[in-house]
Amino acid sequence: MYKLIALDMDGTLLTSDKKVSESNEAAIKAAEKKGVKIVLASGRPLAGLTRYLEELDLLKGDDFVLSFNGGLVQNTKTGEIVSKVSLKGSDLKYIYEISKSLNINIHAFSAKEGLIAPKASQYTEYEATLNGIDFTIKDFSEVDDDEDIIKVMMIDPQEMLDPAIEKLPNEVYEKYSVFKSAPFFLEFTNKEVDKGLGLKRLGEHLGIKQEEIIACGDAGNDLSMVKYAGLGVAMGNATDEVKEAAEFITSSNDEDGIALVIEKFILY
Repeated sequence: MYKLIALDMDGTLLTSDKKVSESNEAAIKAAEKKGVKIVLASGRPLAGLTRYLEELDLLKGDDFVLSFNGGLVQNTKTGEIVSKVSLKGSDLKYIYEISKSLNINIHAFSAKEGLIAPKASQYTEYEATLNGIDFTIKDFSEVDDDEDIIKVMMIDPQEMLDPAIEKLPNEVYEKYSVFKSAPFFLEFTNKEVDKGLGLKRLGEHLGIKQEEIIACGDAGNDLSMVKYAGLGVAMGNATDEVKEAAEFITSSNDEDGIALVIEKFILY
């Protein structure tokens, strides 16, 4: 019997217009009534998840969330932190120098200042709007080397970003977890940050076994939790890489794919 289902947000639980469908919401609430824990697992900051946590009534004392791709795992009501892993300001400066050599835009999430960028770009504005937050223009040379940086992102159209990825130094992959969360977002996090590790730490905290977990996702940043879970699920709109790693492929995010999973494996 499955006891926890971890749900990516964009491209998975949310439709293309960033809404939770009626069928998905009804299935989630039915699963909760059966005692299954629902955990949102997103690359977004907590602020970008709050409206959905409220909508799905996931702000109770025994509810948890994975934000920043598992970099921060916490209780949604009390704020109790189960796990927190980050980069430092020195890492931000290192990645920034690489981005400049590749002529690629960049922004980052600072634990102290939130979303920061050396200059405004359409994708920083998109990130801010998506999450309902502001951003600050910040000279990255002024960031303290030991400041906590949750994640760094290279941000540009796919036709610019993909060739830049091909030119990244090998040592970048040795130092950081590097993955695309959208065609125009390349994320850099601490090696100990990924959704799979975050899900593992939460499961251990709750006493839930790996084989009792379902994880659903669509993109590169979901791959680790899809592989980790007892049942890894790829959306119909998922990348080929995620589909290959999954045990089950459901319908797309615009076709109530999460409701289908819950009905098949939890409400049967």
